[in-house]
Amino acid sequence: MKKLTVPYYELGTKLTEEQLELFDEHGVIIFRNFITPEKVAAIIAETQRIEKEWLDAGHDKVNGIPLKFGKDVNGNKCIQRLCFLSQHSTILKGLLADPRLQALTEFVSPFEGRIGEDEKDGLVLNNYVRTEESAFSQMGWHTDSPRDLFLGQRIMPMLNVGIHLDTVKFENGGLRILPGTHKQGMLRLLFGKKYFIDHKPDRREVGFDINAGDLTVHDGRLWHRVQKSPFIGEKSRRRVMYVPVVTGKYQPKDKNSKTPFYHRLASTVQN
Repeated sequence: MKKLTVPYYELGTKLTEEQLELFDEHGVIIFRNFITPEKVAAIIAETQRIEKEWLDAGHDKVNGIPLKFGKDVNGNKCIQRLCFLSQHSTILKGLLADPRLQALTEFVSPFEGRIGEDEKDGLVLNNYVRTEESAFSQMGWHTDSPRDLFLGQRIMPMLNVGIHLDTVKFENGGLRILPGTHKQGMLRLLFGKKYFIDHKPDRREVGFDINAGDLTVHDGRLWHRVQKSPFIGEKSRRRVMYVPVVTGKYQPKDKNSKTPFYHRLASTVQN
């Protein structure tokens, strides 16, 4: 595996032709310094507040989407995947209102894209940390597209937008992608790899040097995985917030929503 050697950009309120062309070629793009260190710290504090409230209340799902639990570096119970966070925080709701995020919808043109604040899993926090008891420190190869099929609809263009809260260099694991696979045919999209089960490195895959405050965008049809950190404890921590940019029919979730089948499937195979 290797690092992806492409330019890094700063995100404005309108995408450039160079950014559109690079994303079209690779299916991924990185924007540096999307949020300041002060904003990163405020967001971390806010997610920790919500996590404590949900643990104290004994929540195991939000809007039908299961929370994922593990142990922190001190052996205490923690939530390693939280969802629909902006519905529980004015700070995080304000983050999604940033006009620069709206600019990203141009990546799904000519479809009309929108920030899926209350669709899919909403604003998600993945809190990866590797401990001796860790149950969620990596994720196998997958694309984000088959969930549309489980919902009884055709696969529509979507983006996963990541807001990174920790500096994670290439050598410390993190996101791995197969560039250009967002243009693959349906058979390769559905059967190119064993979803979530396959964790093996691919000779074609690339990774990144990510700084706290950076923003990444990848096409939902792109094959990607999360590489386990070689470290144990706090040095391995990777906190990333994801929000989808979606197209097609508006499909919000609420407290009465049922758990989608693909979440039940993924929970049995991805750890």
